[in-house]
Amino acid sequence: MHITLLQPNLYWHDPVANRAMLEERIFSLPESTDLIVLPEMFTTGFTMDARAVAEPMNLTTFRWLKQMAAQTGAVVTGSYVIQEKGNYFNRLIWMQPDGQFDTYDKRHLFRMAGEDGVYTAGTRRIIKEWKGWRICPLICYDLRFPVWSRNRSLVSTDFDYDLLLYVANWPAPRRNAWNTLLQARAIENLSYVIGVNRVGNDGNQHPYSGDSAVIDFKGDVLFRQADTEISHQQHLSLDDLRAFREKFPANLDADDFTLSL
Repeated sequence: MHITLLQPNLYWHDPVANRAMLEERIFSLPESTDLIVLPEMFTTGFTMDARAVAEPMNLTTFRWLKQMAAQTGAVVTGSYVIQEKGNYFNRLIWMQPDGQFDTYDKRHLFRMAGEDGVYTAGTRRIIKEWKGWRICPLICYDLRFPVWSRNRSLVSTDFDYDLLLYVANWPAPRRNAWNTLLQARAIENLSYVIGVNRVGNDGNQHPYSGDSAVIDFKGDVLFRQADTEISHQQHLSLDDLRAFREKFPANLDADDFTLSL
């Protein structure tokens, strides 16, 4: 599968400018792709002013994602601020080229920024099948919680997912945790892991170093880029993943558990 990571410097609270910038990058890609990954809150930057920027479902950004997916023939995914039934959500949209879509609401809300007082937490993970792959998309702070991220079928040979995906606005002062945990999630789940972050300063003057990365199932870094805007394309091999799982079936020794919400 060919995946594309977009690591931009986002315009603060300016969905029109961000959609235009990302659209230009998408249509400037040198090769076709199967999956395009945008950062967390890609229309605004990481904001607690949900009232000012939230959109209902099926409006401007949703329709833009639908158009991008249809025109590229790729899944396009990333999160933005949604208002629904009186609540605000940091919601990832998984948009397929045929217009079918799914949503994931961020489960772990970053209390140190007050996110838990503004947004409503999600209650379910999603696993999406695409091009023969099973993909689990999560959001930023979810990375710190291995139980939620866990390939929960590790006690059998039927894994939940083959690719674990994090979209983020992860600040530069905590970049070591970001880099370390992406590799840890890959190793413990025998899975590819992708993390897509942003660069630049947001409207609160928090700096972001990017460090968007592609990690393989052994924890090896296939790609990582810091401190600059990038559009990176990478090929992932499902055959290589399956061969390694067969050769190194650490999952058969994993501890079983039950997750209570």
